[in-house]
Amino acid sequence: MRVTQSMIASSMLRNLSQSFDRMGTLQEQVASQKKINRPSDDPVIAMKGVTYRRNLLEIEQFKRNYGEAYNWTENSDAALDKTGGAMQRIRELTVQAGNDTYDAEQRKSISEEIRQLKEHIAELGNTKFGDKYLFNGTNTLEKPINLSHEPAKTSTNAEPVQIELSKGIFVSVNVNGGQIFSPELFEDLDALIGALEDPESTGEDIGGYLNQLDGHMNNITNTRANLGARHNRIELMEVRTGEMEVISTKIMSQNEDIDFERTVTDLTVQESIHRAALSIGSRIIQPSLIDFLR
Repeated sequence: MRVTQSMIASSMLRNLSQSFDRMGTLQEQVASQKKINRPSDDPVIAMKGVTYRRNLLEIEQFKRNYGEAYNWTENSDAALDKTGGAMQRIRELTVQAGNDTYDAEQRKSISEEIRQLKEHIAELGNTKFGDKYLFNGTNTLEKPINLSHEPAKTSTNAEPVQIELSKGIFVSVNVNGGQIFSPELFEDLDALIGALEDPESTGEDIGGYLNQLDGHMNNITNTRANLGARHNRIELMEVRTGEMEVISTKIMSQNEDIDFERTVTDLTVQESIHRAALSIGSRIIQPSLIDFLR
């Protein structure tokens, strides 16, 4: 087969074009430090990258959810701590008033302090974080306790507030307000106040309310212990989520990022090959009619 000058020129130009494309690809990779800059460069890498990025977006959302979970547990625990302190003070006053040396006026003064503590406990039961009531379950927009009614009205919702902290894993972050700020609590406090204001009440009558107070205080302690256990679990899950973020980021980097040193070396080699091809091509392709007539 006869090899014409035209065939040589076409083949040379085609090879130079391919060499230039390879060099351009390497230059683009060095500039962006990515293996691909558009899906068409490598559809497999592109599809894997979409999956890895989706995983990272999920992890970022879970990290935001942890902030919300901590707000619920920490604010709830703080309110329960103050509630426990108020109940402890009521118990101390009840023990004092149970002494028969206290007269009617002294007991009435104690009853006034307990009345104020009862209102304080109701305020704690209506604790809000932002625009959400913490002790009313999923009904976060309705005030759970209203002392303007006689007896006190409580409408606590028992549905747990659950937040997704890992894929498919939901953790309850609230406290069942009905277990702490129950109608029985306010009924017992009202009965205690009534006994303190009754001149006929004896120290034994007043001391009889200590068992009810102890029951409510134990309930608060047990609830705080349960809430603390959930808080610890949230912390452990957060650590695991942080590890998953590091792993996912590493995998995505391995999938998309170039080996910079190797790519720079390949680019240098390709540039040398391209310059050599240009040099040889300039000798093979005759540039003028005079060269053909030699």
